[in-house]
Parts: sequence; structure tokens; C-alpha cells
Amino acid sequence: MTQIKFPPLKNDLILKTIRGEPTERIPIWIMRQAGRYLPEFQEIRSKYDFFSICQTPTLACEVTLQPIKRFDLDAGIIFSDILVIPQAMGLTVDMIPGMGPVLPKPLKDPTDLVRLIQPNVEKDLKYVGDAITLTRYKLEGKVPLIGFTGAAWTLMSYMIQGGGSSTMIRAREWLYKYPNESHKLLQLITNVIIDYLVMQVKAGAQLLQVFESHSDFLNDELFENYSFKYLKEISEKVRQRLKKENIPEVPMIAFPKGATINSLELLAKSKTYEVLGLDWTIDPIEARKKFGSEIILQGNFDPCALYGSEQEIISRAQDMALKFGKIRYIANLGHGILPDTPIASVTAFIEGIHSI
Repeated sequence: MTQIKFPPLKNDLILKTIRGEPTERIPIWIMRQAGRYLPEFQEIRSKYDFFSICQTPTLACEVTLQPIKRFDLDAGIIFSDILVIPQAMGLTVDMIPGMGPVLPKPLKDPTDLVRLIQPNVEKDLKYVGDAITLTRYKLEGKVPLIGFTGAAWTLMSYMIQGGGSSTMIRAREWLYKYPNESHKLLQLITNVIIDYLVMQVKAGAQLLQVFESHSDFLNDELFENYSFKYLKEISEKVRQRLKKENIPEVPMIAFPKGATINSLELLAKSKTYEVLGLDWTIDPIEARKKFGSEIILQGNFDPCALYGSEQEIISRAQDMALKFGKIRYIANLGHGILPDTPIASVTAFIEGIHSI
């Protein structure tokens, strides 16, 4: 396949870190860095609904670039949402202000699986690929661009639960009550994810992150059977497909939020992903001891710590970075940035990391 020619990359700190090469400073990006805490995003959001922004490449590109223009970040992440996959599979997803995503007709039991369609990702999610390609051009090589997806269990749990939940009882019920059908659903979702990530790389994504945002609802047994199995397949098959189509591989990041230390170790030692994202509950020193020095770790500043004073944020960021170590480490939050985070706090966080 003929690859698209993009402007040469000027800041490759993240890619060098992943390759284990020395860098002059620790690279940093922030989950949900393009979004609702920025006044310039709120201005766009006042004119368009959430999914219209996702589905309009010029708007998604503009929003992706907003934090890059404002802050000294080392990567951009395309503005989209993990729930574009359930949408492409035939489910309605509404973004309700103050509530978040709502799926008004979730999957109630396995008889509902017939409602799902196998999408043509290149066509049905083309708007994401178009946004990535446009953004790569507009970035002018300033920083690399990250593409992403939700992982299979996280998407399955939304599709059954009908939205966010503090318990995920309906989704977890399926794992015990309908184990075979759960695997069938997870496989359907995984097949779409693989197509989706390959499409993003073809469009110009230089890294990929897989968000397993609901790992905190899985014990070690459930994680291994219903999450890790599919995380592994996603990574392996994306790489196989890219190799088959003669497209260079890109590094992959797994972020299993809330996973137990044993589940994280399983993922780290499998070497399925180059980078393991950690949430804010994991101690950096223990993580290094437990997972070894080979894997690159990403994280894991508590998003709520950004409500502290600017000097305290700088100090906490420096402390975190020193605990992780200056090599094989990408600084980030331990989850997405919160909607009312002060802009000055973000600047202080980046300053703290870059001062090391």
C-alpha cells in the first residue's frame, strides 16, 4: 500500500522513549487533553452536539489541535469517543450533558445480539480516519498523533448497561449467566476494534491507545478470561494485519483502569503492548519492581491533584516522575482530565514534568 506523505516529525520524544532511546526530557500528554475543560472547546460545543464534532473531520481536527496550541505537550490524541464503535454496530448512543453517554436501547439478554451489525469500518467510521489524516497535516510534524479505541470488555459493558454505572451489575451478570454469549459478543466487538485500529494507522496515527476503562469491575479470573484474552488478540492481529499490508507497525499502549496488580502484571509480562498505562491508585516504585524495567510505564497523576496549588502540583509532578524514573516513562494523568480543571494547573503539571 502507498503510504500518505506527511510533514516530518519534529518532536519524537514519546517514540524515542518507547524505543528505549535517551531523551532530553520526560514526554507528557494528558488523557482527554482535547475537550471540555478548555474554554475554546466549550465555544465549539455551544454550537454543535458532541457526536457532530466527532463526525465532522474539520471540527475534530480543530479540537485535537486546541491543547497543542495552548500547552507544551509531546503528543496529540485525536478527538473522538470510544462509543463510536457501538454506534457503528447499530446501537444508538446519546451524549447527555451532566450525565455522559446513554444507550437508550441496551442489550438486555443474548437474544438481542441479532440487533448488532458487522460494520464496514472503512466506510462507517471513515470520519475518524479523515480526521486523523487532516490532523496529521495540520500538526505540521509538531508532535505525534495518537489514535485510540475502547477495549472489548469496556464497550460490551456500555452496550449492556446502557451507560456508566458504579456497579456494572447487568454487564457483569452476563459473564456468569451467559459466558458463551459473552465471548461471542466480545469477539464481535474485537473484530471491529482490529479493523478500526488498522484503519487509524493507515490514516496516519503514529501510536495507538486501547482504553480498558472498566477493568475495576473485574477480578483476576474475569480479567484474564474476558479482558486480557481480547486485549492480546487486538494487539497481535493489528500487527499481523499491518505487516500483511506492508504498513509499518506503530507502538501500542494498554490502559486497564482499575485493574488489580496481578492483572496488570499479567498484561505487562505478556509483552503484548509496548506501554502500560497505570491509574492513580498504583504506586510508581512498586510498579517498577513488579513489572520490571523493560516495559514502558505511563501515568499516573491523580486528576483531582490538579485542584491543588500550582506549586504543589509542580512538586507532586516532579516527585511522581522521579519515582517512575527518567527512562522508559511517559508522564500522564491516572485517568482523564476533569471538566472543571483550572488551565493554570495543567500548565503547572507540564512544567513539573519537564523540569526533571
